[in-house]
Amino acid sequence: MSATFPGVILSGGKSSRMGEPKALLGFGPARLIDHVAARLRPQVTALALNTNDPRISLAGISSFPDAFSEFPGPLGGIHAALRHSLLAWPDASHVAMAPVDAPFFPMDLVDRFAEALNGRDDVVLASSLGQLHPVTGLWPVAIIDRLAHWLENPPTLKVRAFLDGLTVKTVAFSSLQTSLGEIDPFFNINTPADLAQAREIREIMQPS
Repeated sequence: MSATFPGVILSGGKSSRMGEPKALLGFGPARLIDHVAARLRPQVTALALNTNDPRISLAGISSFPDAFSEFPGPLGGIHAALRHSLLAWPDASHVAMAPVDAPFFPMDLVDRFAEALNGRDDVVLASSLGQLHPVTGLWPVAIIDRLAHWLENPPTLKVRAFLDGLTVKTVAFSSLQTSLGEIDPFFNINTPADLAQAREIREIMQPS
């Protein structure tokens, strides 16, 4: 299936448990953000980056910060991505989003999301090993006003709470079978220990 939707890498987090920006961490021969961009770019019609850190950038890729300065977490990045879409990709109904700290998402991620999509208001999210990944998904531009209203006076900043009342489809992805055992394709890097494990996984999947 050819690319249908634009995409955004979400890299607006504080990386507090890591102690330095996750996007800039060394990952194989490049940075973590370069690795994630290389996986998402072939799956989308255009690519952009959400970041609140001027040190984080990708050559030739537009970047933009959150619109809300109070650091509303992933919802702030999702809102910023939808807002960017209205300006940069006005014909797009949805935006594919992936966090910078989950480097092993499938290469057919966006195609699988597109297959599950039924309506312009549908949210399509990834799941694996029985767990929902509420940031990795195909998000409809049509919900931007609802999300902005939520963020202006948030009852909570949990993504799952915001999803209540929306039409949400989930796509289940199989685990990765490796010599290290079964690996979640949405393995998330939060700590130095996670980073060490991710580097080991990357090495067996893509030897330098």
